[in-house]
Order: sequence, then structure tokens, then C-alpha cells
Amino acid sequence: MLLQNKEIAIVGGGPGGLILARLLQLKNFKVKVYERDIDKNARVQGSPLDLHENSGLVALRKADLLNEFKKNYLPGADKTTITNEKAEIVFSDHETKQKEDFGHEHFRPEIDRGALRTILIESLQAENIVWNSHFLAMEKKGNGWLLHFKNGKSFYADLVIGADGANSKIRPYLTDIKSIYSGITMLEGNVYEAQKYLPNISAILRGGKIMAFGNKRNILMGQKANKEIGFYASFKAEENWASKSGLNFSDKTQMLEWFKKEYAEWSNVWHELFENSILPFIPRPINFMPLNQTWEALPNLTIIGDAAHVMPPFAGEGVNMAMLDALELSECLSSNEHKTLKEAISFFEINMLKRASVITKESIENGEKMHSENALTTMTNFFSGHDDE
Repeated sequence: MLLQNKEIAIVGGGPGGLILARLLQLKNFKVKVYERDIDKNARVQGSPLDLHENSGLVALRKADLLNEFKKNYLPGADKTTITNEKAEIVFSDHETKQKEDFGHEHFRPEIDRGALRTILIESLQAENIVWNSHFLAMEKKGNGWLLHFKNGKSFYADLVIGADGANSKIRPYLTDIKSIYSGITMLEGNVYEAQKYLPNISAILRGGKIMAFGNKRNILMGQKANKEIGFYASFKAEENWASKSGLNFSDKTQMLEWFKKEYAEWSNVWHELFENSILPFIPRPINFMPLNQTWEALPNLTIIGDAAHVMPPFAGEGVNMAMLDALELSECLSSNEHKTLKEAISFFEINMLKRASVITKESIENGEKMHSENALTTMTNFFSGHDDE
């Protein structure tokens, strides 16, 4: 067996890295996740995730975690409302959406990121997650790697798997290919006790999702756990918009004035978001990897998820691709079909990059549609089943 008596290091404790650790743990391999957070409660979680039948959900099934997922997902959070910039509803599937359930091809149940992370963390043996492990560098040692962390500790691994996100520090050890800016920036905010502080928006949201389109700009939001709402103002901007804007993202008054100016045609209903968001707002430039990227496989190193193929979020596939990467990699590494680790990793990477390229292209195209002059009509037609493209 390729991984017999091998020490496996996964750098990054997001959904991809954690479910990979779970899958390898089930096969009794020696695996540790090195996560830079101090503990499991350190990270503020982003918007909810919708998991797909043939990727995220199949990985959970293989990890024997689907029942835990069912206990924690958000029923109804997958229902969608589309509005124009005046907060006028032009489409809603709250009354018309057919009841779908697990096993249905188009069922995309939503779960809070924090809840999913907790499920994955609790599925692992405590000693298999090494907290407070901020990766700095690694060097070749024997047939493996010696990893160095900010806390001064170093650990050896025969196989390193980078699951450390879009700004991966592991990726440069494998390839020099860098991500490309998509032309879109998303400004993230979160509101606690949303029904109290966002009465008008909550009435539109109804525990689901809102997609608002107008003047080549968007507001996208979704219901989170604990009565919280996460939202994004999404717009075309130059690559270094955040640093060049001169905005103080911790100044609520300044951010509201920015919104009033840049979203001038939008209803003051949306002002609720900027008046009540916790601080700071977080600017997120949206990047993607070249569609034709490739590299030479190594026998002791690979990457998954955003570290391998960061893509825009406009197809809802990012976390699903990461979890599918984890599943496929775990199966390649434990298969008897490959004679060497390099052969197994190469097989995995070729298929991963091919699959990710298709989804990345779709995500880029969706982003352009969502920020076009006709975005409202295009997206309404798509969700109502009248898409002619």
C-alpha cells in the first residue's frame, strides 16, 4: 500500500483539508492537519455553503458524515428571491420550489460554514489536528519534507497536501503559476440578530437567499445560523481597489456614504445592511487560476481546493470542488491501481485540473452575466427556467 507507514501532513483546516483527513483517518493512515487558527472557535465564518449531490454530498457520504449533516443543515435556506435595485421582487421560488430531498440530483442543501466545520473537526481524532500551526516554509528532507511553523515548531512528513486556500503558501513549492484577477470585487458584511436590525430585508429574505441586480452591480446574501445574515456588495473594480479606495473598512459611516454614492440608484432599504453590519467590512478581490494550468507531479506533494484551482463563487462550486478533490485524492492514494505515489498523484492532478477548468470557465461566465447591463433579466430567466442560452 502506497501510504503504509507514511506520515501525511495536510496544511489548512478548511472543509477540503478536514474531510480529506477524515477520509484518510477512516483508512487508518497517519494523518495530521496543521491549522493556523489558535483553536476551533477562532475563525469568523463566512456565508453559508450549498452542497451538491455529486460532489460535496458524495464526499460526506463516503466520510460517513451525512447523518450529522442532516442534523445541522438549514432547511429552506436554498430558496431564492431575486430583486431589482429598488428591492422590488421579480422572482421567488419560496412557494413554487418543488420539495427535493437528499439523493435528488438538483437538491442543494445549505449549511452554515461554522456548522460544517464543527462536524468535520469532531469527526477527527483530537491528536490529528495541530492548532496554532501557521505554516512558514518547508525544506526537502530525505524523501519527504520538514515543515516549519510560526510557533517555532517543525514537523516531518512523507507527503504534504496543501489545502490552505487561495493564497496558498504550499502552492509555490509545486508551481509558479499565479491566479488572475477577474475584474470583480466583493465587499463582505455580516449582521447579527438580522430580524431585529434588518426588518425590511428579512421580510424579503424569508430565511433563504437574495440576489439583487441593478446598474451592473449586485447585492448577494444568505441566511446564516443563529439569526445572522451574511451579505456581499459585488461590483466591477480595478484590481487594487481596496487599497486605492482610501476607505476605512472599520468606519460604518464612511462605508454607508460609499454605498450611497456607488449604488446611488439603489433603494435606501439596502442601507440597513451598512448601518448594522459588524465591523470591519472585508473586501475580497475575486481571482481564478488559468484554465490551462498544469505542472509536473511530485511524489511527495500535491494541493487541493482553492490552493489548486481558486475560482469565482458564481457557480457555487468552490467548496464542492474542494471536497470532491479530497475524495478523489484519498481514493487515488489508497488504490492498488497505482504503482507509485507519483503515479497516483499525477493521475489525481490531471483529472482534478481538467474538472476544475470546466467549472472555473462556467464561474467566470456567470460572473460576467451577473454584472452585465441585462443581469436582472438574464438571472431571472435562468432561475425561472426560461433561459434560452
